[in-house]
Amino acid sequence: MVFNTGAALLDAIVLAVVSEEKEGTYGYKITQEVRAVLDVSESTLYPVLRRLLKDGCLEVYDMEYGGRNRRYYKITESGRRQLNLYITEWKEYSERITSIFTGRKKP
Repeated sequence: MVFNTGAALLDAIVLAVVSEEKEGTYGYKITQEVRAVLDVSESTLYPVLRRLLKDGCLEVYDMEYGGRNRRYYKITESGRRQLNLYITEWKEYSERITSIFTGRKKP
């Protein structure tokens, strides 16, 4: 993709992916789902997860899987509010950009 993906957009995408799983999801699955739609590396996504944890948008817990601990991420209420804000902002932003591309400028 020729467009750069900024930190806020990555945060929004990760929150959206995590919010799909009620009980949370693990880091590798998150990276795979994001990488299915964006060309980003795992080394880019793990700092996003850490930032969202620090900001209180995600919580983390470990659970055994196949004899090893797997770290799961779950969205918090604060994270849901932030995701809703991102969704609202994205809709307005994308409509404005689309209007420019299609020649139907919005005020």
